[in-house]
Amino acid sequence: MDRERIKKILENVRNGKMGIDEAMNLFKTIPYEDINFAKIDTHRDLRRGFPEVIFCNGKTKEQIIKIVEKVMEKNDFIMATKVSKEVYNEIKRLRKDAIYYEIPKIMVIGKRAKKKSNKKILVISAGTSDIPVAEEAATTAEIMGNKVERLYDVGVSGLHRLFENKEMIIRANVLIVVAGMDGALPSVVSGLVEKPVIAVPTSVGYGASFKGLAALLNMLNSCAPGVVVVNIDNGFGAGYFASIINK
Repeated sequence: MDRERIKKILENVRNGKMGIDEAMNLFKTIPYEDINFAKIDTHRDLRRGFPEVIFCNGKTKEQIIKIVEKVMEKNDFIMATKVSKEVYNEIKRLRKDAIYYEIPKIMVIGKRAKKKSNKKILVISAGTSDIPVAEEAATTAEIMGNKVERLYDVGVSGLHRLFENKEMIIRANVLIVVAGMDGALPSVVSGLVEKPVIAVPTSVGYGASFKGLAALLNMLNSCAPGVVVVNIDNGFGAGYFASIINK
């Protein structure tokens, strides 16, 4: 439930167009709405400045559709992550304006008035295999109203590729650095700039990478100051956090 809807309810009460009991029933859905298997946080946009985002991994297709239908009753904008193409095709039948970003597996419905920032976020990937997670971060930041630049496949096995783009790195306000394997790239980037670096470990790598755990631990042990770390493959969390910093 957005600010304008709340204002309208209060105005209707003041003008005698709505009774107190009816208004109270509407306000009950502001903190959250219980649909048994999910409690939809309809109040989050008011608290955080951005609506609740639907995380689709682990949810059935039927559950996701039910959540989307219920959220659509309250909000003009919906964002979902880790969305399969099958689920998107089902949602597209409900909402023709649904948009699917295939590489990061993000879906948005409707449009949102954005508070745009002129400060740039730079998303860097160590390898091409890290791009899906990097794109989740970049797309999230763009949806939240940020200008985003991308610099992909510049990992530590060929550092000249990184240094040749030093001007792009320096002019960024926030940097998101995505890497699997040994996860060394965020430390290198942080050593070049005075800006915050958000490190994103990915599950890319051979057996001893333990599906991203090795990269995660290396990033947590970074000797370069100014590095914070999100969880494995959490491009969304990195993009969201970068947007908070950027604004």
